[in-house]
Amino acid sequence: MDNNSQSINPLSLVNILTLRYDPSIIPNLPTKNFQHFESIHEQPNVDKIEKSICKNIEQKLQTFDKQKICIALSGGVDSTLVLSLLRKIKPDIEIEALSIKFANSVDETKNASKIADTFDANHTIINLENYLSELPKAISMIKLPFWDLHWYYVAKASQPISKFLVSGDGGDELFGGYTFRYKKFLSLTNETSSPLEKTKAYLECHERDRVSDQEDIFTKKSNFSWNLIHEQLIPYFDNSLSNLEQIFLADYNGKLLYNFNPVNSRIINSLEMNLLTPILNDDLILSAPHIPIEYKYDEITNIGKIPLRSILKKNGHDSLVSSEKLGFNVNTINLWKSHGHSLCKEFLSDSRVVKDGWINNEWIQKHIDSPELDVKYVNKFLGILAFEIWYRLFITKEMSSNTTLD
Repeated sequence: MDNNSQSINPLSLVNILTLRYDPSIIPNLPTKNFQHFESIHEQPNVDKIEKSICKNIEQKLQTFDKQKICIALSGGVDSTLVLSLLRKIKPDIEIEALSIKFANSVDETKNASKIADTFDANHTIINLENYLSELPKAISMIKLPFWDLHWYYVAKASQPISKFLVSGDGGDELFGGYTFRYKKFLSLTNETSSPLEKTKAYLECHERDRVSDQEDIFTKKSNFSWNLIHEQLIPYFDNSLSNLEQIFLADYNGKLLYNFNPVNSRIINSLEMNLLTPILNDDLILSAPHIPIEYKYDEITNIGKIPLRSILKKNGHDSLVSSEKLGFNVNTINLWKSHGHSLCKEFLSDSRVVKDGWINNEWIQKHIDSPELDVKYVNKFLGILAFEIWYRLFITKEMSSNTTLD
């Protein structure tokens, strides 16, 4: 979405509030088609994958002349693996591992602390009482109306410590980490499912991204259409790949390309830092999609990222991570009760995006005070709040990026 009122693309708005990404932006990573995900029918070389990650770390740190480096540590497979290899390559470097502890959410920092200790890294825990507090500042950096911006807080905490921040980005998309999605997708589809049926099943596997009355959120000006949503996704499911290979193709060309990577990169660039994503190196972006499904994801145990887990096991560190997917995750229901509801009431009661005809006020009034609001609706309200803040920052220009939402 361009930052002026004359060039707001309705489809971009609809995509962001329905898919949580905007395919119209120019990605930093290469887009891929089904041929890039065709299986090579041979077992992956785990040693080669490890060397590829290590080589990327070494190359990126050639200009690094400081003694301290930061890493975002969630406690999952990807960040643990990257931390272990960073320590392996740089045994004497001082590492500051950064983790987020969200208020009223599952606390994964205890396990992260154990992992940090294992690799002789300092551990900083970022306590976030109000996850939405600095949303205007974060949105001003990324210039997109997204609300789920934990990376802003990680990068902000890292900046005074080091100009280099390392992350495990890309492990899920390149090596099959969204196991909860695969299991559900397989239960909803079969080999005879049509491309449209698989597209709809894929959307259902991202059910927290939209609500049952999604079309009622928008006015005619926004031009919401399920057909337009489906048309963007169908090419990922209309090809010769297997069902799971198709979902890998769609995942890579979705939030990774048009949300996670651009958001993280824009925040890092705004803070004049360097982002190291060694799993997302050129070699693995090219080769990993061709790894056969069975060597990435075990359907019986529902465990993914098998090559990355194998590297941890080879180096004696597999016991540090669980079989479940971990990450920086805030409990949005509790966030809604503590801060989200009151902020949405404040900003959406006199909404600029409603006045200017983008969002339907009837939908807002119908749901905003609902007791025990479903998480899907909470996520949607937070998305609209982000759009409202973006609009006030870049369109009406009445809000300062330094405004805090406390």
